[in-house]
Amino acid sequence: MLQLPDILLKQLQEIKGFDKEALIAAHQLPAITSVRLNPHKHSTAFADNEQVPWCASGRYLSARPVFTVDPLYHAGAYYVQEASSMFLHHVLSSHVLNNKPLRVLDLCAAPGGKSTLIASFLGADDLLVSNEVIRTRASILEENMTRWGCMNTWVTSNDPKDLGRLTGYFDVIVVDAPCSGSGLFRKDAKALDEWSEANVLLCSQRQQRILADVWPALKEDGILIYATCSYSTQEDEEILDWLSDNFEVKGLPVTTKDDWGVVETQSAKGMYGYRFSPDKVKGEGFFIAAIQKKEETDELKPVRYKTLQDKQAQAQTKHLLDVDYTCLQLDKDNYVAIHPAHEEDYHTLKQFVYLRKTGIQLGTPTPRGWLPSHDVAMSIHASAILPKLELNKEQALKFLKKEDFPLPDGTHKGWILLTYNGLALGWIKALGNRFNNYLPKHWRIRMEISDTDWA
Repeated sequence: MLQLPDILLKQLQEIKGFDKEALIAAHQLPAITSVRLNPHKHSTAFADNEQVPWCASGRYLSARPVFTVDPLYHAGAYYVQEASSMFLHHVLSSHVLNNKPLRVLDLCAAPGGKSTLIASFLGADDLLVSNEVIRTRASILEENMTRWGCMNTWVTSNDPKDLGRLTGYFDVIVVDAPCSGSGLFRKDAKALDEWSEANVLLCSQRQQRILADVWPALKEDGILIYATCSYSTQEDEEILDWLSDNFEVKGLPVTTKDDWGVVETQSAKGMYGYRFSPDKVKGEGFFIAAIQKKEETDELKPVRYKTLQDKQAQAQTKHLLDVDYTCLQLDKDNYVAIHPAHEEDYHTLKQFVYLRKTGIQLGTPTPRGWLPSHDVAMSIHASAILPKLELNKEQALKFLKKEDFPLPDGTHKGWILLTYNGLALGWIKALGNRFNNYLPKHWRIRMEISDTDWA
């Protein structure tokens, strides 16, 4: 039996909607699995499953499958995300207007759930900067953003203070802050083992430091979306009050429906917050709030720059993408495609932060022609005229394990995109009756696959 900390239950007694016995009972049930569909990569995966009420692309699953053996997962058809945190989409829809190009920062972005959600909300002219300070986690973030396939999603790996130097740069900043994790007790036994009052205090202090460091980067009238997976008021409502005490802000209400089970709370200073609890929603513990910056903020002046556009490389790669782009040569063998409007952003950002991933990596020129990158294969902008070969599930899994399988007779030689249910998995170079597999080594499936998984 999962035993919730008595001190936590006691602290929650004053919270609106708190039901001790119901919360305890809900924690004896298994966590609910949910996914969010990629609107740019249409497939039949989970399309008919029950919809998450506050997110049109969210779906509940009746059981948790082994996602590793689903080629559609590797193709970026969906992201496995906890349903409560998908409420971010509703908050964005409520308070962020897409009537001009937006710059959005997801500050604590790994492993990528909220960043892929934001990417689905934004338009092509908008720019999303997904940041993760811990380099090992940043590599996972980069992989998930590549899989999602959008050109206008960039990955950085920097301390919040570095990003805070981009004064008045972002229209929206999302801070899914590191927290004590009490809302995830059902999913993560380790979170329960590590929970303590001291850790809650430590997390609260860290949350304040993170927010203070990044605050200058938000424009006047820009929107800060703050979230945790903690039940503790010290990490939730009290952080909103700390913001109110230290900055000029306005709390923003979000309309909800009664049958959603979301509880609206107000802090001592009257700031709005939204609580999710597994006894009331089909999801885990979560807290989110939207705050508008109401203080005057100087905006960073545009930088002067010399374009890095490489027209020769652009001519060599134009067959790869179905969209207008600017080809930048970032270093000797690193060519990327970015939205034509975002080159100024590139030159600005690189002055302040470490850009880990920018746009779509295009690949490398070789004496025998262009060597396309895996980014192109994953991109939603990959050209429709690229040669493709549709695989069955067994073939797809063998490709993802970097194992051989026979190609159909008559397969033409050269670069081919392998697809499953119409979605690209990666490149091969066909050499007659054999092929070279260009799936990146660190992307391959390492687990043993049983006979039932192949079917």
